[in-house]
Amino acid sequence: MKAIFMSGNLKNCDNVYTQAAHAKLAEKLEFLEPISNVKEIEARADELNSVDFIFSTWGMLSLTKEQIAKYFGSLKAVFYGAGSVQGFARPFIESGISVFSAWAANAVPVAEYTVAQVILANKGYFQRFHRSSNDTWVNRYSGGYFTGNFNNKVGLIGIGMIGSLVAEMLKSYKLEVLAYDPFLSDEKAASLGIKKVSLETLFSECTVISNHLANNPQTVGMLNGKLFDLMKPNATFINTGRGAQVVEADLIAALEAEPMRVALLDVTMPEPPKPDSKFYKLDNVFLSPHIAGSLGDEVARMGDYMVEEFERFVNDEPTKWGVSLKMLETMA
Repeated sequence: MKAIFMSGNLKNCDNVYTQAAHAKLAEKLEFLEPISNVKEIEARADELNSVDFIFSTWGMLSLTKEQIAKYFGSLKAVFYGAGSVQGFARPFIESGISVFSAWAANAVPVAEYTVAQVILANKGYFQRFHRSSNDTWVNRYSGGYFTGNFNNKVGLIGIGMIGSLVAEMLKSYKLEVLAYDPFLSDEKAASLGIKKVSLETLFSECTVISNHLANNPQTVGMLNGKLFDLMKPNATFINTGRGAQVVEADLIAALEAEPMRVALLDVTMPEPPKPDSKFYKLDNVFLSPHIAGSLGDEVARMGDYMVEEFERFVNDEPTKWGVSLKMLETMA
């Protein structure tokens, strides 16, 4: 069986698929020289028509159904060692080729990042820490009331892979978790120990609100002033979803109206924010440069997930991380 690594930035493949992962794949696969652009594909048409499997990650090339049929006549599956497959998957799936994504592996660091912020936010950490110096010292008894992490309410928007992991991790704390997700079943909510509520209830009752909505046209601008104005005076809004889901002018207005409110933004629209954005000026906004997902050594987890999925696929065992056309309607 033959395989190939494909990405517009082949260094990404080297980082995601470690030497150990590559060696394990090489036990069963003959790897051709990797591909980094469409022109190479055209030049190697005869050779590529013998490829059974593509392994990729960030930078996967987008191909049409016609290109797939012309250049990858033997292709059985694409293993994508990263999260969203929206940019390339549909033509492959429509061509009868299986697509697998490591979105579940990428969910782990996002969930870890979110839980860490939730626990700090409930202590009033972000409202206090950069104000606690010199003549602006804010001690533990001043600067607003924060309930801490005992019997506090945390709100999760979107209970997909990441939201579910966050809910699972929060089980070890004495917290009440409220959730908004129109696709969340009562059975899954019960298994995660969360309470289904409306967005209005979630924003008005929770001291920490974390966005994990899928990135699709239906969620653009979904989080707006009507919701942000419901936030408690000491509430924290966390966004590791996508910036487009937030009406940022409305969020800024809500933060200006209540300076003890906080926004922790790992994503914005655009990224980075425009130079004149108030996000840079407000001291109750904390920006991080889209670091919640896999980075550093964490990216190897995604490659390992795809190696394991390949093993299941070729051994005719049930796979875990396949992507269907139906899933593309709602997944990030």
